[in-house]
Amino acid sequence: MTKYSINEFVYNTAEKEDAGNELFELENDYTLYVNLNGKVWVKLGSMIAYAGDIRFKKESSLEGGVSKFLKKAVTGEGAHMMEAHGYGNLYLADDGKRIAILKLNNEKIYVNGNDIMAFEETIDWDISMMKGSGSSLAGNLFNMKLQGTGMVAITTHYTPLTLIVTPDRPVYTDPNATVAWSGTLRPEIKTDISFKSLTGRGSGEEFQMKFEGEGFVVVQPFEEITPIQ
Repeated sequence: MTKYSINEFVYNTAEKEDAGNELFELENDYTLYVNLNGKVWVKLGSMIAYAGDIRFKKESSLEGGVSKFLKKAVTGEGAHMMEAHGYGNLYLADDGKRIAILKLNNEKIYVNGNDIMAFEETIDWDISMMKGSGSSLAGNLFNMKLQGTGMVAITTHYTPLTLIVTPDRPVYTDPNATVAWSGTLRPEIKTDISFKSLTGRGSGEEFQMKFEGEGFVVVQPFEEITPIQ
């Protein structure tokens, strides 16, 4: 481990003096800086520090209307967000995961609920179920739809890989390694019965997500949820 004097340590690890003027900025690869002046939605438990007058409120069960409440009651998705409101400097992190900031311009993306760090109040959200999924897969195959104009921060374990999907080149992914995809794609669940027969048990390879159309899919080199047995 590198040894520093106290002054050297403070200098090398200090917050950026010029963090930028955007609402969301990367303090480093693993810490999101929010230049808060109003309200944003952030992952519950992601606050690691703040300076200023900021208040936090856990999302109420009826936030977003009865339809979203019923979906959350069944899936658990979207239930782990909180409202941060006020003004000041807010710092967010999630188990040392890498953070990426996306700017939506009247666009739509889908994100695994575990991989959402924060999004602007201007972004509309809903819960979506994958086509072709059954009740036994529901825990893995419900995702959050984010749509509108504004910033969204997502997280990945390690460095993500983005795969391009074209009409003549569908892409298949492991549901447990899939982080996000563009709203222009048509995803569905594929089941490889032969693989289950070969291994004698369920796995990430048995269930695959198939993406068709034109857009992109983001995957991470990590299976976030234990494969279905």
